[in-house]
Amino acid sequence: MKITLKIWRQPGASSEGALHTYELDGVSQDMSFLEMLDLLNEQLLVSDEEPVAFDSDCREGICGTCSLMINGQAHGPEVTTTCQLHMRSFSDGDTITVEPWRADSFPVVKDLIVDRSAFDRIIQSGGYISADTGSAPEANSVPAPRDKAQRAFNVATCIGCGACVAACPNGSASLFLGAKITHLGELPQGQPERYGRVASMVAQHDHEGFGGCTNIGECASACPKEIPLDVISQLNKDLRTAMFKGF
Repeated sequence: MKITLKIWRQPGASSEGALHTYELDGVSQDMSFLEMLDLLNEQLLVSDEEPVAFDSDCREGICGTCSLMINGQAHGPEVTTTCQLHMRSFSDGDTITVEPWRADSFPVVKDLIVDRSAFDRIIQSGGYISADTGSAPEANSVPAPRDKAQRAFNVATCIGCGACVAACPNGSASLFLGAKITHLGELPQGQPERYGRVASMVAQHDHEGFGGCTNIGECASACPKEIPLDVISQLNKDLRTAMFKGF
């Protein structure tokens, strides 16, 4: 295939950025989107041009590092991570616009790379269990209702890629936050710190400059791990209880 790429280029965090246009030929439909970008970078290096900077790691849909806006959609037209998006989703002659996440809380570092350390600070503020429970218990010694255990497992699949923030018109991280709150709040081990946790994590979320949730639902639609929208309802419920308890 032959495609036209319009890619955001920005030399540094304090520099002005703009879309640059590249023509790329010889693209196989079996290539992943990142392999296509690798091909572009090989072409740029041969021409003594600066390659496009983008993030990637496992390239197996596990880590969420490969975060791109593709034709205005987080991770592209398929419900998957960018590394698992293949060029068969596009057609010969297509023009594809590639941009970094667009959110104030995810500042651009270079080209398509953004700084998502705001998520790390949210987790550091309370996204863990620190209550002393002694030595590690045998796996089945702590009873947990099957429905709660399954729900905790399902929402724990959130990989923190930030697609929810990039897709949200408000730049809210409520789906990410709701997944982390629900994951720990459904399990018996998470109960001692449940309400202090949600109060601390929401406060850090707001401090980082993420927007408020207005239940538009774009976050759940863009999530490559299909985290359900109702984790935000659980987040709000726990937060109300925390406020009532004086946290």
